[in-house]
Amino acid sequence: MSALTFAATGAAREAVEAHVDQLVADAVASRIFAKDHTLWGKDAEDESSKRLGWVEAASVSQPLVADIVALRDEFRAEGVDRIVLCGMGGSSLAPEVITTTAGVPLVVLDSTDPEQVEAALAERLENTAIVVSSKSGSTVETDSQRRAFEAAFTAAGIDAKRRVVVVTDPGSPLDGASREAGYRAVFNADPTVGGRYSALTAFGLVPSGLAGVDIQALLDEAEEAAEILRDDSAENIGLQLGAALGGTSPLRDKIVIVEDGSGIAGFADWAEQLIAESTGKIGKGVLPVVADKDAPEVSGGAADVLVVRLVSTDGEPALGANEAAVGGTLATQMLTWEFATAVAGRLLGINPFDQPDVEAAKAAARGLLDAQPEPTPARFTDGAIEVRTGDTGEWLSGASTVEDAVKALLGQLGPDGYLSVQAYLDRLAYPQLADVRDQLAAATGRPTTFGWGPRFLHSTGQYHKGGPAVGVFLQITAGTDQDVTIPERPFTFGQLIAAQATGDAQVLAEHGRPVLRLNLTDRAAGVAQLSALVSALPAEEAPAR
Repeated sequence: MSALTFAATGAAREAVEAHVDQLVADAVASRIFAKDHTLWGKDAEDESSKRLGWVEAASVSQPLVADIVALRDEFRAEGVDRIVLCGMGGSSLAPEVITTTAGVPLVVLDSTDPEQVEAALAERLENTAIVVSSKSGSTVETDSQRRAFEAAFTAAGIDAKRRVVVVTDPGSPLDGASREAGYRAVFNADPTVGGRYSALTAFGLVPSGLAGVDIQALLDEAEEAAEILRDDSAENIGLQLGAALGGTSPLRDKIVIVEDGSGIAGFADWAEQLIAESTGKIGKGVLPVVADKDAPEVSGGAADVLVVRLVSTDGEPALGANEAAVGGTLATQMLTWEFATAVAGRLLGINPFDQPDVEAAKAAARGLLDAQPEPTPARFTDGAIEVRTGDTGEWLSGASTVEDAVKALLGQLGPDGYLSVQAYLDRLAYPQLADVRDQLAAATGRPTTFGWGPRFLHSTGQYHKGGPAVGVFLQITAGTDQDVTIPERPFTFGQLIAAQATGDAQVLAEHGRPVLRLNLTDRAAGVAQLSALVSALPAEEAPAR
């Protein structure tokens, strides 16, 4: 059984044939592993010179293993067997994939929704330790979560400092403050690795290892994969996948990632943030769409869609037209997709290591928190849903029901467009809301993404603002009677998530993207109302193409 497999048909195969020989001639594979920062053009040299540490993460991270395992054993001896990860974007998605695939419990708190925060605080606090992960050391979500947990530990008579583990870059504000505070442990990550490429650094390993994953085996797999990927050969699967992602002609810039027997739980969600944040900028990029194998996009045959299946390494995958398939173990797949994304960036002519538009929504949210403005009045209320817009909303004129509003938004979709659904509420309590993705994809005939807010702001939010300006956005927010205070901060979690949603809608509108905001005045009733409405939309409601 090969450790890594690849197959392709149609446009994907043509892209491999068109580009891989030149990639080999340019020694792209060996140059990536030699950390050659000139591969992505002069404008990218400064950033890429500081962001190529991921190629040697499997070896550089080896010294962390013993310390992580020792701390895990200490915690277990003390009866601490519940690990809560406070992290966003790549800092949370990689550990979630690693632990879920390994069948190891890890509570991932990647939200500022007060009800999700309250649920995390309420369960088995006496057996809980938290991992606070922030590369910059100034992430508002993780700082707020840390404050809430410290207060809860203290109120329960638990020494909070003994229950806090920190992962951050050396020299960050969190690094110094954590050491001064005397937290249980502070792990420094490699500062030459960007957050979305950090799966095999301390950001992925510390929470996973504390939860019980065999992280040594993970690193061993990655080291074997590195030996395969560094080879300047036409058989290099990383080069082939990179060519398929970024080299189709004309460009198939909607990449539908489908789990099809790989056995890696949630991998597509991790790959989504890697690809979207890496490629979506200067009006270019490829949009990753997480879907199952029966999703409308898989059988739709749209000219701008490429399907990539995540498969087992056993046997030959069954591929339709214009599809690719990749098989491998978890760590092998992670390193391969990081490598392939870097290769795709070279073919697309972008810098795969910066994120120039991520800060805009954060800045807008900070401004709203400082100003504490009155909420914008709803245009109208229909049942348990208030209808709002994040732009001037001329396209919404005449709508008097939620159904009218949703149809008006879908009417803004162009023939090469996509729909992004963004849900700012508790993803653990309302997972059924994600079902609207398939239903809207069928109704529109266009690729549709679904993201939980605010975590997507740290990843796919980059593509929404910096990528091709063809998206329309359905934002779902929710009221609550269970707000949670943030110690020593002048705002609550409810105010924070509201500001994040409003700020992102404002920035999208400033970029000319149509935004429909639906606020659920009653969560359960609103989710049921929206789900029923979307499931009833017929395909003919899609805009004419």
